[in-house]
Amino acid sequence: MNGSREVSKSAKDIRVVPIAEQHIEGFHQCLDSVARERRYLGFLEAPPLESARQFVQSNIASGVSQFVALDGERVVGWCDISPSRRQGFAHCGELGMGVRKGFRRLGIGTRLIERTIADAKEKGLERIELEVYASNTAAIVLYEKMGFVVEGVKRRARKLDGVYDDLVCMALFI
Repeated sequence: MNGSREVSKSAKDIRVVPIAEQHIEGFHQCLDSVARERRYLGFLEAPPLESARQFVQSNIASGVSQFVALDGERVVGWCDISPSRRQGFAHCGELGMGVRKGFRRLGIGTRLIERTIADAKEKGLERIELEVYASNTAAIVLYEKMGFVVEGVKRRARKLDGVYDDLVCMALFI
């Protein structure tokens, strides 16, 4: 299968758990895998492992809502909501997520986002924001299913390999 492992026998075997220290390298590998597809994230490869380690450790220490999807012990997806640290915006958080190729369209993204939003709500967040490329129609459908609404579009926000893509700005009040 081109170097990728087979999907679990059932998506029900995938566990969604709070991120922990032991998931950092797997999170980094999953992030890098999605980034290298050059379609879904604002970067084309994961930041260095040490940067990812600091990001996750800071999230854990600060109680940021961050979850991973595990196939056995392998990280196959993540979702986090980073709260704003700016005065007057502490009720807002920014959602970031991804699911490894081969594990998409199995409901894993839905489970990740539901769990992460519920956790963020418990922690007092009221508004969740995100930006998604207009070409990522599957993600837009997921976000709309979760109740996100389009608040605006940044036209031609990205130009990669000579191709423009719009950024769709979406938000959810919880």
